[in-house]
Amino acid sequence: MKALKLSIALLALCSSALFASDEKLESYISETKKEQFRYDYEKNEAESSKLRDSWIAPLNLNYSYLKSNPYTEEQINENASIKMDQLIFQSGGIYYGIKFAEASKIYADYSVDVAKRKLVKDAISLLMQIKQMDLKREKQNLLIKNSEISLAQKKENYLNGQLDSGFLDSAIIERNQLIQALYDMETNKERLISKFHAISDMDYKDTTVPSLKLFSQKEFLEQNIVLTMSQSQIEKNRYFSDVTTAKYLPKVNFVAGYNWDKSDTIFQFGPNEKDYYNVGLKANLPLDVNSFRDMESSKVDYMKSKIVVEDRKRELVAIYEQVVQNIENLEKKKQLSVENRDIYERLLSDTKQLFNAGYKAEFDVELMQNSVEIQKSDVSIYEIDKQLELLTLYEMYKNEI
Repeated sequence: MKALKLSIALLALCSSALFASDEKLESYISETKKEQFRYDYEKNEAESSKLRDSWIAPLNLNYSYLKSNPYTEEQINENASIKMDQLIFQSGGIYYGIKFAEASKIYADYSVDVAKRKLVKDAISLLMQIKQMDLKREKQNLLIKNSEISLAQKKENYLNGQLDSGFLDSAIIERNQLIQALYDMETNKERLISKFHAISDMDYKDTTVPSLKLFSQKEFLEQNIVLTMSQSQIEKNRYFSDVTTAKYLPKVNFVAGYNWDKSDTIFQFGPNEKDYYNVGLKANLPLDVNSFRDMESSKVDYMKSKIVVEDRKRELVAIYEQVVQNIENLEKKKQLSVENRDIYERLLSDTKQLFNAGYKAEFDVELMQNSVEIQKSDVSIYEIDKQLELLTLYEMYKNEI
């Protein structure tokens, strides 16, 4: 009965909602993990701004003060200047550079989204496995109880001379193996809990798990965050190709400067202080032997990114189809457990009647009752296996679970 109660409780947790509307996926991961992702987004913003404004040249401010006494009189020289050499035209390179910076940020943000989504998926997967492990442990205890009943029967038959010792040895070994398997399950559960606590602040005992539903292949591709990231790389590579091409086209710079000099020396015959400015334009056309190769290389990256998207679609379709196939097989196993449960329930009813009539022992009733509970546990275990399969799809699903 414990397994049944546990499975009912689990289903109640799962059916609470796909996710509450105000509950975010990030709640499954720890605050330190979320903080790291926030820093990643901030870095993307900073890097994008830096790249976007990289065409703006710095304004150079200079000042020097020199004192020397190579002769009998002390000499002082001061100099200050402001200079700029600003690009104002680059055959479209400025525009494409800004667009490349924006596309780079979008791609980088999607990369962080994918990493964060994977971590959330890992947390939910561990949580599901922990709850599934509880069901498996309850089932294992029932199997142990049945093996002990079987061992008691064989022991009685052996002592009465109705059974060979080899059958008794097999029953003892089977019971020991089941107990050892239970110990392994307990160890595995602790390992899962440790992994869960490494990435989540939640208490696994009080944390609900989402109930996932299968969506269409079309929706999976349209809302796929991995595919969207690959598509954003096309834009990024396209603008980078334009930037690379513009790098080898004519460009014009605006140059300007202001200078101030002051000197106090024994050789000074005129004014010891002066200032002047300069202003103008500067044109440049780079002739580089590798210009064509550089442009061709960036163009190849752009063309390749288009092929990558198509190839990624094929991979995602294969993943979707595999998950669907796995779910269908799990449904078959689940249905078989349901059928077995029905068979054992009928046998249990008949055994109880025979027990009341004095034709069956109490352990026969207990054996049938345990078998019914084992099949019920299997149904819940397979249901969580289905959820774990669906989680593979939801890891890449942009909409909230």
